[in-house]
Amino acid sequence: MALAASVAVAFLGLLHLYILALEMFLWETPRARKAFGTTADFARASKVLAANQGLYNGFLAAGLFWSLLLDAPLAKPVALFFLGCIVVAGLYGAATASRRILFVQALPAALAGLFVWLGW
Repeated sequence: MALAASVAVAFLGLLHLYILALEMFLWETPRARKAFGTTADFARASKVLAANQGLYNGFLAAGLFWSLLLDAPLAKPVALFFLGCIVVAGLYGAATASRRILFVQALPAALAGLFVWLGW
């Protein structure tokens, strides 16, 4: 179970790095506009706001990767904190922006949290 927890945490870290890239650097591209369901005009107008969101996703990724580098007594609470932040953000995003966020972010983070809770 420890391996599953580490893999799940690493996957979520990589996912949030990908979201960082979409929001900070690729926001106006067709790929990002399709992923977030935005128009070219909206993407142009909201570029700075999206970059700010991307930065927050980078902090979440950094925290998850940090938890993978920590020793046993600290790794679990650090990972659970950052996974919990993702679950809360995912629930809020699903309620306010798109239900898809529930399945892309919140559910995977909750499952990873379960793996961490049981395996570390």
